[in-house]
Amino acid sequence: MITTDTTQPEAVGRRSPTVPEQPSSGRPTAYPGGRVSVAVYAEDLILQTGMVHQLRMRPEIELIPEEEADRAQVSLVVVDMVNEPTVQLLHRLQRNTATRTGLVVGFFETGALQTLIEYGVAAVLRRGEADQDRLVHLVTAIAKGEGVLPGDLLGKLLDHVSSLHRTVLDPRGLSLSTLTAREAEMIRLVSEGYGTAEIAQKTSYSERTVKNVLHEVATRLDLRNRAHAVGYAMRHGLI
Repeated sequence: MITTDTTQPEAVGRRSPTVPEQPSSGRPTAYPGGRVSVAVYAEDLILQTGMVHQLRMRPEIELIPEEEADRAQVSLVVVDMVNEPTVQLLHRLQRNTATRTGLVVGFFETGALQTLIEYGVAAVLRRGEADQDRLVHLVTAIAKGEGVLPGDLLGKLLDHVSSLHRTVLDPRGLSLSTLTAREAEMIRLVSEGYGTAEIAQKTSYSERTVKNVLHEVATRLDLRNRAHAVGYAMRHGLI
């Protein structure tokens, strides 16, 4: 059960049994990257039993018992909806940087997207779509560092990012990159061969401001000089 105390959250599941080299299902005997270790965190016994039953016989998956949950590659949280106990659990799981978290949820509100972002949830699957193959795809994708979202949630996430740009970042001259709009413009001009005085003229800032801005970028990003700053910005697609 998910609780709101500060103790280690309960992991459920058990090790999958030995599987013959050629299972009758025709599935491969192992996931190419090795078996994925999974700790299941379920809201109630019914959800726990169903999830474990779905995963236990798949050769790609190793279900981790409660006492070894910290070594799991993937933490799979199974709930009816994202509520306060779920948030408490996600917060505790986030502290273990060795594992990535996926969510299987019955009902998902748009407002919960921000919570998932904040607590590092890598993938979401609706319970109504959680057949065995989709669950295994979800788990293996998480283990490979990928993210998985239903199509409608992906669209809502993109809308959320767009709204963040319009209402928070753009009015302050900021972006989701590591450079502000002003910093990116000045580095672009440096890349085109302009000196401090010319950049000041083109941007309508003083030479002192130009020097301070470029110095701030170099200090914040641990860059050696202007050429290094240009190289950094170009490698990361910032200019």
